[in-house]
Amino acid sequence: MKKYISLIFPIFLISFVRAEDCGITNLASCISQKFFEFLLSILNAPIQPILDVIYNLMIQPVNIDIFFSVWTIIIYILSMFYGLLLLYSGFKFVLSGHSPEQREKAKSTLTRIILLMVFVQASFYIYSLIIEMNSSVTTAIFNLVQQNFFLLTIDNITNIGLEFMLLLPYILCLVITLIILVLRYIIVSSGVILFAIGIFFYFIQPLNNYGKLIINFLLASITSTFFYSIIFLASSKLLEIAVFQNFKILVMIGAFSFVNILTIIVLLFIIIKAATAVLTPVVRVMSLVGAVTGG
Repeated sequence: MKKYISLIFPIFLISFVRAEDCGITNLASCISQKFFEFLLSILNAPIQPILDVIYNLMIQPVNIDIFFSVWTIIIYILSMFYGLLLLYSGFKFVLSGHSPEQREKAKSTLTRIILLMVFVQASFYIYSLIIEMNSSVTTAIFNLVQQNFFLLTIDNITNIGLEFMLLLPYILCLVITLIILVLRYIIVSSGVILFAIGIFFYFIQPLNNYGKLIINFLLASITSTFFYSIIFLASSKLLEIAVFQNFKILVMIGAFSFVNILTIIVLLFIIIKAATAVLTPVVRVMSLVGAVTGG
């Protein structure tokens, strides 16, 4: 008797979920549907918390207020160079004499120094504005993605079988994306400090390449979620095509894998560019030393 009760009890449990949808005419199909829905709810249980964190990291503006005190210290240190730069510009203007070309260069230098002072002092607010704008655009695009795109669903037999087989690879892709977004959050949050330094370097001619590198790296980190949202939106639109409807789990894994691979490629590109920017002056100095010494 207990054996029969143990077999019948799950059926009553499943049908109890939404009994009003079931009837005598569709009892067999309803029981099987409720069984798969119950099973998918169990499988989606570990996925949903990860998706919630990913969603918040994607659309919520990064909090940079915690680094405001550090930013003020950096600005104070950088402001010590303002006087020296203005003094240099003044000497350059005085020593230009009657040469129109030298006077124009001196004026250009003075203009750059003034712009440097304005942008460095306002760097915190400029950085915050960029983050807010990116968050707004990302949210608008991300909200266009189908709500159930990231969850396991009962679409067809083929997709159900693939979801059971590829559940672990899908969770792995989610975890990797979560780690990338957490690292991105840390970089963007602390990047307000580097942003001020990058602007300072950008307006100093010998350090211009380093300034561009820092600013480009931070802008790429900030706007990465915007490109992620476009990838997810395009992937969700693929499911409207009949060919891809039977392979939804593959489209989901492909979307997250593409995001992860794209991030790694961009990171490698930035590292290579940084190494090139650092090594180029060193190579020039070594070549000059070699030419002087005859080596």
